[in-house]
Formats: sequence, C-alpha cells, structure tokens
Amino acid sequence: MTFFDALFFSAFNLLKTKYKTKATRISTIYLTIVQCSFLLFLGVFFSEFLNQMRVNTMSSSKAWTLFGILAIILYFKNWIQYSGKKRRVKNAKVIHNKIPQYSIWILCLLPIGVLFVSILLLKIL
Repeated sequence: MTFFDALFFSAFNLLKTKYKTKATRISTIYLTIVQCSFLLFLGVFFSEFLNQMRVNTMSSSKAWTLFGILAIILYFKNWIQYSGKKRRVKNAKVIHNKIPQYSIWILCLLPIGVLFVSILLLKIL
C-alpha cells in the first residue's frame, strides 16, 4: 500500500457512512487534488531551481498547460485504479491489515498546506 492508497481509503471510509453512493467519486477527486498539489509543488520547486541556475526550459504558459494536462491524466489514472475490482481488493487488504487511518483534519490540511507552501515558494522566489 502506498501513501496515496492510504489517503484514498481513509477518505473513502470517512465518506462511506455519509455518502454511500458518491464516496468513491469524492475520494477520487480528493486524491487527485492531493496529487496535483504535490505536482504543483514539484513544478514550482524545479522551475525556481532551474531559473536560479539560469537554465531556459519553457515558458510559464506552457508549464501551466502541461500542469493541466497532467492533472487530467492523474484524474483518469485514479478513476481507473479506484473504481472497480482493484478498489474492492485493496479495501479488503486495508481492512485485513489494519493500516492506520488518517483523521479528517490531516486529510483536509494536507492539500491546503502543500498548496500554501507552493504559492509561498512561487511568490518569494
């Protein structure tokens, strides 16, 4: 089980009791937001690093276009991975192995914190 699997199943198990039919969709969107925030952080970090090294890589508009394309690819990857038989098999493993569940506060603050650091890094440098 990866870190993102644990995040997905923590969100899924928290939402399953309240939203029975839409828990998978909401958890998939949540996981995509978390992965996109990490992708944004890495993109900003490497962009500023290469800018400090005076390496001319790509324009800002091309970088944002690439980020949008990768966000769509991440959503479809998560949709395929967590919407069928694989999800049921992994969910059984989570229940069987008792992987630690994250609290609702950690699940909410993780993407907000990563986005805050990304924007802060973008503005400072």
